[in-house]
Parts: sequence; structure tokens; C-alpha cells
Amino acid sequence: MEMANQAPSIPHLFTPYNMGNFNLSHRIVLAPLTRQRSYNNVPQQHAILYYSQRTTKGGFLIAEATGVSDTAQGYPDTPGIWTKEQVEAWKPIVDAVHRKGGTFFCQIWHVGRVSNSDFQPNGEAPISSSDKSLLPQLRANGIDVAQFTPPRRLRTDEIPQIVNHFRLAARNAIEAGFDGVEIHGAHGYLIDQFLKDQVNDRTDQYGGSLENRCRFALEVVEAIVNEIGGGRVGIRLSPFADFMEAGDSNPKALGMYMAESLNKYGILYCHMVEPRMKTVMEKVECPHSLLPMRKAFKGTFIAAGGYDKEDGNRAIAEDRADLIAYGRLFLANPDLPRRFEIDAPLNQYNRDTFYVSNPELGYTDYPFLEE
Repeated sequence: MEMANQAPSIPHLFTPYNMGNFNLSHRIVLAPLTRQRSYNNVPQQHAILYYSQRTTKGGFLIAEATGVSDTAQGYPDTPGIWTKEQVEAWKPIVDAVHRKGGTFFCQIWHVGRVSNSDFQPNGEAPISSSDKSLLPQLRANGIDVAQFTPPRRLRTDEIPQIVNHFRLAARNAIEAGFDGVEIHGAHGYLIDQFLKDQVNDRTDQYGGSLENRCRFALEVVEAIVNEIGGGRVGIRLSPFADFMEAGDSNPKALGMYMAESLNKYGILYCHMVEPRMKTVMEKVECPHSLLPMRKAFKGTFIAAGGYDKEDGNRAIAEDRADLIAYGRLFLANPDLPRRFEIDAPLNQYNRDTFYVSNPELGYTDYPFLEE
């Protein structure tokens, strides 16, 4: 008797996935989350517990945004990876994730104009694609106001040096034991300041046309791929976001150009932020806007932006993403994959403790299910 043809099962958050050489047991990714607990830009011992708490065997984690140079900083106590001391400080953190069977990438960034001279060497002006100033912004705690120093426009001949800082940061990340790096090209920071026409008003080969505005980002990608190999490289992009006054007049064209151009470099993944994340406080629905970019990009596609379990399962079932990145839910639920798996209730995150300097409060003290 012939067996009836079984319908293929529909993929979901708990369907295993092979991301290049990395075998993932589920598709729930720890998104990169700035926590401001790396005193003097050096990762600390308490990060060992924080990241290992959120590690499952076969899970994928992306470390918080990590500065590529001494000019890359714009927030207190964010980690770096440009000195020997920083590389050594990352090693036990990476080891802890690996001991629990996780895959761990380091997100490398430069804030560009989202800074002020207090964070810059010798009190200099921050660098950017432009000399356009940012307006003061209310910090995430809803109390303090961030003031930004007018930036200095990078000269054309200085840009290769910044590309090289990203390349060296990627090399250092591999030395620290990370499995790869994610290039931070989103949310109004330096790479995004080149990509977006609201900021980039250059008239050289790095400004004007879409191709020119994307040149810096792609030079960074190429340099890092040449240094550590495309199978260890991802990039995060937010074409639809206008965070830090970095919007674009044609975000779909920008996203498509980048998705198609990245294929030339054979990178492992592209991590894109949904348009609904335009603002932190207000969820703006704009369904399936990443779909053309997902179809254009040939590698693994990670989507982020206010997903819950149902949204994530649906996006994977409908082939709109391979993996889903979770930020605030993962921050408050160190055992998020387990809770999703058994439909357990979730801890509520406390926004007031996102960026405090206390090494435990709102960092490693969220309870696990069994507690």
C-alpha cells in the first residue's frame, strides 16, 4: 500500500535553521541592545552572566553595539573593541556563551554625529558625513536631555581610515572569540548618516546619488569580508527609520539597492528593522514592507521590530524572514525561547532600568520561569 504524501510542515520559530556554518536549534535571536554597563568602554564581568543567561544550545546572540575606535562613542559606558584591554575583557563573555552552545556575533558601530565633544578624544567635534547638527533629544529615561556637538564633515581622504577602523574592529572581534560581526548600519549612526539623504549632503563620490551614498557602507562591508570572510559577516539596516533625524526620501529604493549590492560580497546575513519601529513609543504598522528586500537578498534574512511570538511565527511561516530578533522581550525574559515554546507568561520589562549603571538592576535580575 502506498503511503499518502505528507504535506511539508510549516516552518516556525522552533524549526532548526542552518545559517551558513552555524546550526541553530531555533530562530529566536537576541537583538543587539545597548545597556551602558561597560565602564570606561571596557566590557565588565557582569556581562558574563547577562549573556550566558540568554544563551540556549543552538541559539544566536548579537552583542550590544561596540565601538570601533576612540571617536566612535556617544553614550556613557558603551563597550569598545579597539584596544587590547577591551579584546581581553570580551574573551570570558564570549567563552560563557560558547560553553552553553550559543553562536555569538559582535555588533560593531560608530555613532558619528550622535555624540558630543565630551566623548571625543581631546574634546574634538564628532565626525559625520555632514556638518548638519542634531537637535537636543530626550534620553530614553524620559528625564535627561542629550546635547550634541555640531559635527565635522569627514574629508574624502579621511574616509579610508574610518573603513580601516571597522576592519580592525572585526579582526579584534574574531581574536576575542566571537563567531562573526554585525556591522551597525542602522538607526541614524555613522553608516546611516552616509546612506540617508536627510543627512548626507555631500558633493563628492560619497554623496548625491543612491550609489554614492551607499559607497561608504559597501566599502566597510568589503574591507571586513576581505579580513574575516563573508561567512562571518552580517549587517543591520533600517531604511524606513527616521531615528536621530536620519530619514530618507525613498527608503524602499535605498533598502533594495543595499540588499542587491550586498549579494556581491557573499555576506552571511542581512538584519533589517521593520518600518513599524519608526518611533520607540508608538507602534506604526506597515506590513510586509521588507518583503522585496528579503526576496532580493540571497543570504539569511533577519527581521526585527516589535515582534511577539505570533508575529514571529507568522513571518517565518510566510517566508518573510528566516530569523526574528527580539530586544526588549529578551531583555526582560532571559529564558524567552523556553517561555515561547510552552506559552508561558512573560516578565514585563522596566524601561527605567534599561540604562542604569547598576550591574544587576534590570540587567541580570529578571526571573527565570523556575524561579
